[in-house]
Amino acid sequence: MKPSMKHFKYDHLPEHLQAISKPIGELAQVMDANLPESPEKAAGLRKLLEAKDCLVRANLG
Repeated sequence: MKPSMKHFKYDHLPEHLQAISKPIGELAQVMDANLPESPEKAAGLRKLLEAKDCLVRANLG
């Protein structure tokens, strides 16, 4: 696993947060596996991570 992909792990989260994080983590894995390495891929995954963090936090409060 690439170091950047570790941020998409979700198994440590409570179940109600896994429900939000898991589909995004799975999408990130598919994109990482199927897209060629490029600055655009890195930027896309970074933005997906930002979105995941926001959506998980939205379910906290």
